Amino acid sequence: MAVGDTRIENFSTAEDCQTTIKCLKELGVSITQIGNDVLVKGVGKNGFRKPIGPLDCGNSGTTLRLLAGILAGQDFETTLIGDESLKKRPMQRVIDPLEKMGARIGSSDDKPPLTISGIYPLRSFAHVQNIASAQVKSSILLAALNSDGDTSIIETIWTRDHTERMLEWFDVNVRTSMRKDRKQVTVSGSEVLKAHDVKIPSDISSAAFFIVAAACLRGSNIEMTNVGVNRTRTAICDLIFDLCADAEIHTFTDVCNERVGTINVYGGLLPRKQRLLLNGPIIAQMIDELPIIAILGTQLEHGIEVRDAGELRVKESDRIVAITENLKRMGAEVTEFDDGFKVEKSRLKGAVVDSFGDHRIAMAFAVAGILADGETEIIDAHCVDVSFPGFFDVLASITRST
Repeated sequence: MAVGDTRIENFSTAEDCQTTIKCLKELGVSITQIGNDVLVKGVGKNGFRKPIGPLDCGNSGTTLRLLAGILAGQDFETTLIGDESLKKRPMQRVIDPLEKMGARIGSSDDKPPLTISGIYPLRSFAHVQNIASAQVKSSILLAALNSDGDTSIIETIWTRDHTERMLEWFDVNVRTSMRKDRKQVTVSGSEVLKAHDVKIPSDISSAAFFIVAAACLRGSNIEMTNVGVNRTRTAICDLIFDLCADAEIHTFTDVCNERVGTINVYGGLLPRKQRLLLNGPIIAQMIDELPIIAILGTQLEHGIEVRDAGELRVKESDRIVAITENLKRMGAEVTEFDDGFKVEKSRLKGAVVDSFGDHRIAMAFAVAGILADGETEIIDAHCVDVSFPGFFDVLASITRST
């Protein structure tokens, strides 16, 4: 969407990111990738071309929802499709605000495929976001860049702000204001994005699996450098710092408008007097980490209870079901709720568990396997490639070194 060429360093080889590149190429964008370096030749906000056929977003809800925002402002019709998992994920949350802006979107019972007919210019409006979703917010922000005025998004629960920060890096004037417990983000359709090189920090949601594993294993020691520690993403670190005798983030620096730091964890969980309860607004800030937090709960005195996390049911799998079923297979005492789960301190036993085709479930139960007595087998473990190719190699290298 920018004017000029952007070079991206440390771009992920994950399947979701490669899917995004593929879709953008089909929209006429010239993209060259060599390893983890990517060169994107910008086409501007309206330089995209109509693709020959549907755009396949694979397993990536982020790809589909963000592209929906971009395509809502184009003057052609596009269909977005995905795999069997993506076809089950709710899209009305993004359809409604985009249609209020003037886009015409057809769907199959609130699910993909989505057929988007852009009307230019889109109407600006103020959107009160009742679902805590950074994907929905980002979709609206990208559509707003092709609107006829100022578009505002009002959040009552703060979500991750990577899109706002990246837009600012590309010279977009993003206006943010705080009023009591409400955050308002505003952008104008008159803004022009200007290309800048980008260096991507390492992903804290991927680091979380190693953070929790190290914390649970007394005597362990792990250091992770150049990790993105954006304040909307570090709830998992705050949790571990409260539970672990020796863990910290240090050596802070700013890289391309994102905060980056080094995370150190020395294993050993502190005793607790009562069950740990996670609920309320904090859930939105650690939604991707909840599967590994469930594993953490098996190692905590008095366990852990997670509520207000119904969003887990509409991820790549029903993660509440996946977590509870797999933990029961491993001998844990666990209770399922409509909006979460309760896990008691448990001695895990090796078992055959199911990834449910969900990358975060597979990685979480790999860590559970390390903590368990005996051997653990994960069915369909290759799904980790969606977000973290090479995860098992990295995990093996760390456990061997200790």
